[in-house]
Amino acid sequence: RYLNRQSINDVELGDCVEKNMSILFSDVRAFTSLAESKSPSEIFHFMNDYLKIVGPVVRENHGFIDKYIGDAIMALFEKSPRHAVWAGIKMLERLEVYNSGLIKKGIPAIRIGIGLNTGRVMIGTLGEANRMESTVISDAVNLASRLEGLTKVYGVSFLISQYTLDQLDPREFKIRIIDKVAVKGRQQAVLIYEIYDGDSPAEITGKNATKKLFEQGWYLYQDMAFEQALISFKQCQQIYPEDNVARLYIERCQSMITSN
Repeated sequence: RYLNRQSINDVELGDCVEKNMSILFSDVRAFTSLAESKSPSEIFHFMNDYLKIVGPVVRENHGFIDKYIGDAIMALFEKSPRHAVWAGIKMLERLEVYNSGLIKKGIPAIRIGIGLNTGRVMIGTLGEANRMESTVISDAVNLASRLEGLTKVYGVSFLISQYTLDQLDPREFKIRIIDKVAVKGRQQAVLIYEIYDGDSPAEITGKNATKKLFEQGWYLYQDMAFEQALISFKQCQQIYPEDNVARLYIERCQSMITSN
C-alpha cells in the first residue's frame, strides 16, 4: 500500500517512496545475560511470549512492525507522532503486567528501552534478486536507533527527539528535557526528552515533584553555572533519590567543578 502497488506480487526490488514517519526502536535490556541463563529453546519461546505482549500495541496505535532484530523491534507510524508515543507508553504498561507474572514464577522482570524520532524516510524494498525485504532508510531512522541506545546511558525507559516533540501537544504527555546531544554519527546536536507516562506510579510522582527543579538545574548546566546547577540536582535527589538522570548530572557537575 505504501508503495502504491495493488498486490505484494507487484512489488519489485528497488521500489521506494519518500514519506514523513515516526520511527520507534525498542530493545530488551541485558538480553545477553538473559540468554546466557537459558537454553536456546527457552530463550526462543521467551522472546515469542514477550513479542506477543508488545507487538499488538503497535497495530492498536496505527503503526506497523517493520522488523524484529533479535530482541529489538523497529516500528513505523505515519498518521501522527502521538500514536507512536502512545504505543511506547502502552508497551511499557503491558510489560509491567507481563513482569508481574514472571515474578510470580520466580523469573526476574525484564526491562526495555524505547527510542522515537520523526522525520523524512525512504521506505521500499532492499536486497537482491533472491532475497529482498521492506525497510526504511534515512538519518531519521539512525537517530531513532541512537535514542534507544541512549536510554541505557540516562537510565530511563523512553526517549524522544525534539523533532517528535515539535509535533506533539506537550500537555498530553508527561515530558521532561534530558539533554542536548550530538549522537554518534551525527554532527548536529539535538534536544532529547523523556516520556515517563509509562513509568511506575512512584517514579511518576518523583519526576513530577522534581520536574521544575530538574529543568532549572539543566539550564544552569547548559550555561556552565555548574555550582548552581549542582545545588538544583542535589535538591532533586533529596526529593526523589531514585532519579538516575539527576544522579548523572551531579557527577557531571562535580567533574566540571573539579576540572575548573
